[in-house]
Amino acid sequence: MAFDDDIDPSIAALLADTQDEIPEVELNVPKKDGISSFGGPQNKDFENFVSEKASGKPKMNGCVPEVDLNIKSFAPIEKYFEDTPSKCYDDPSYYKKCLTGEGASSQRLHSLLVKYLNCQDKKDRTVYRQQIITAYWEFLRSLAPKMASSSIEDCKRMAMRFGILLPSLATPEQKNMFARAIDKNNTYEPILYMDEWIRSVALGHMKPSTTDEVPTRGVAKGPAAEQQHIMALKSKNSGKIQTSESLLNAKEAERASLENSVEGKIRDIFQHDSLPGLEPHKNPYTDLQRKLFSDVINDFRQLQKIDKELSKHLEDFKEAKQTEQSLNDKSTNFVEEVNVGKEEILGEMNTIRQMAKMTCGRQGNQYPIFTREFFHCTEKGTGFRENVIRELSWIESIDPQCFCRIHKNIPHRIVPYVLLVPTYGDVGFCWEPFDRYNRLSSRGRIAIPMYPRDLKIACLTAVADLRWQVAKEKASFDWMSDGLTGHYYQYLEEHKMKGDIKQFFIEDYILWMTKESMGTQKLEKEVRGIFWRYIPFPQETKDDLKKRSLVYQELYQRDINRSMSDGY
Repeated sequence: MAFDDDIDPSIAALLADTQDEIPEVELNVPKKDGISSFGGPQNKDFENFVSEKASGKPKMNGCVPEVDLNIKSFAPIEKYFEDTPSKCYDDPSYYKKCLTGEGASSQRLHSLLVKYLNCQDKKDRTVYRQQIITAYWEFLRSLAPKMASSSIEDCKRMAMRFGILLPSLATPEQKNMFARAIDKNNTYEPILYMDEWIRSVALGHMKPSTTDEVPTRGVAKGPAAEQQHIMALKSKNSGKIQTSESLLNAKEAERASLENSVEGKIRDIFQHDSLPGLEPHKNPYTDLQRKLFSDVINDFRQLQKIDKELSKHLEDFKEAKQTEQSLNDKSTNFVEEVNVGKEEILGEMNTIRQMAKMTCGRQGNQYPIFTREFFHCTEKGTGFRENVIRELSWIESIDPQCFCRIHKNIPHRIVPYVLLVPTYGDVGFCWEPFDRYNRLSSRGRIAIPMYPRDLKIACLTAVADLRWQVAKEKASFDWMSDGLTGHYYQYLEEHKMKGDIKQFFIEDYILWMTKESMGTQKLEKEVRGIFWRYIPFPQETKDDLKKRSLVYQELYQRDINRSMSDGY
């Protein structure tokens, strides 16, 4: 492909001729002699698994960590940037390598980019900019199937991850910041860049995102189809293992607590004081000790009930573990390969493009290429993985139940998949509250823009959306009358407020987290009462707030009243 257009000499070297084609990436290459086609000996997976379990970290399936209900919070981020910057963006052939082998999509993108950069007319630049948006996403579609290969060049990954197509469009300071960004997911959290997301989908480590319109396909056949079926069963069974083990742990803890209580009561019953002047005779049972008789009998009945429930959970856990072993045996001979067709990968890219649009909004800047013209974030305000985890950890510290789902009165903390989209949008949102086929232990999906005006607000909008959708799904047909969504909907109806209900909720949630948590009253009294009950602050925050205002003191007293009744 030849670039014959005139162009500014300052970037002429970067816009050199590129080849039309390169050899296609080999997708289905099995492991041979203990070596994975995507790098590293096979026994490394086992070694990593052992080390992760020993350190209390979840097992990683490629870039994706498995759900682990034993993890109760985000680990503190110890390192936000690498000490030594990458040399990737210093390569004078970066732009050329990016476009090489991507056929007509790269030719069209280059042609439009040249016109856009050299155009002086404001209206024409606007036209070219709109055309570049479509051309760049076509270019990313060409890159997507190749993300599964570990041999893909870094410049192509960075073009998808950060939107950096032409490093000279960034200032030296910005280029240095991206060069120091941590490349690998060392956090063991499901926070993924776009290239990692596509790779995980292509390798079958993560299901494609659901859409309203699912194309009807024939029944897949062959080893790849069997592998997908086994992986789906393993994913569903993993949820059963996590849930049954969590319930088992809860019942064991309840039994241990009650046994300690019984032991203490029996010890109190067996204590008798000597009768003064009538030694060695001792006092008969006191009224308090006689009362303990019936208490101990009731405790034993409760222990019998707990034991029955514990036995059931233990059988469920054993059955799930046996199923896991059976599925592992069946999948022993499977090889790591791209088991998702090109159509599914391109479909996921279409979904991600819709996500990117939603982060920007209809009137937002949807320009997909990184440029100093639109980038105005600080290091801490850019949506790198570590920065997003810091913000999500802050959100969870104020709203401890934001990632929890209740099952049999036990909260299960399940952090959703987070897609970091390289857009100039300001709004995060929830795409799926959870997998429709595994509501119990599957991760939801949220998207967060990487270059927003305020990263904290972008994360808050995403979590608020997740909060709303999970509550709505939980209430099901009663979402307008039951629980969080029901009470909030009734409040809007009573005040005759028209508009998007969820958007009202998101705006109030942001005020709840940023203002009300600090004691600044910004919400209506009814909304504050709803949020205090259904989106509760941590107990220490409540204890602090009740001292600041009679408003919070009244809400605090309501908690006490509810806890003394059955209505809480």
